Amino acid sequence: MAISRIHFTASRADNAQAAMARLVGQYGQSELSDAEVVVPLGGDGFMLSTLHATQSLPAPVYGMHRGTVGFLMNDFSEDDLLARINAAEEARIHPLRMTTTCMDGTEKTALAINEVSLLRAGPQAAKLQISINGQVRMQELVCDGALVATPAGSTAYNYSAHGPILPIDANILALTAVAAFRPRRWRGALLPMDAKIMIDILEPEKRPVSAVADSTEVRGVMRVKICSEPTLTHKLLFDPGHGLEERLLREQFV
Repeated sequence: MAISRIHFTASRADNAQAAMARLVGQYGQSELSDAEVVVPLGGDGFMLSTLHATQSLPAPVYGMHRGTVGFLMNDFSEDDLLARINAAEEARIHPLRMTTTCMDGTEKTALAINEVSLLRAGPQAAKLQISINGQVRMQELVCDGALVATPAGSTAYNYSAHGPILPIDANILALTAVAAFRPRRWRGALLPMDAKIMIDILEPEKRPVSAVADSTEVRGVMRVKICSEPTLTHKLLFDPGHGLEERLLREQFV
């Protein structure tokens, strides 16, 4: 059955708000709970916030670029939108679950579609101990931070930190160091998608660390557990020939 009920949402940028007003006038505005597709207008940051906000809904998300970075977005056009949506390719991605233990004893959880990153929060380098599936794999990593990226997020902060770009259907995660000082040349590791990653912060009072799941930050962490969350699935729609797999390939040959 063809999709016809759209819920539009837009970032606060003027051009995104103006585009939403025109699109609502042309295609109407369905209630979010009744929509067959959600169309966010903005950049990748707004797309991530939309995915988080709609993760409990069955409707897929078809983003259009009205922001700064648009890796997860389709090109913007007001013409033939219903035809484009109904012809779109679907990509399914699973987020990461971050569970933090803070110095005050509290635990906090958050989800990340792109990556979970640990970053030093003071003038001194962080000291991290990394365990995979209960086994310590690195006794001490001295660095500005480390991150775990999904395939969908591998072209974002992970790539800027010289991590690898992962195929969208790869069953692996990228563990990437940020400005590693010791071991100086350690760039990270590729891990199975079902790996249970635990990062302990050594000397957390002297060398404080913040943990960030996409845009959710937790300060003063002592331990961070990271794993894929296969029970949650985000459905993204892309114009034919411009899906995530093609974008990830294209990014490597720029």
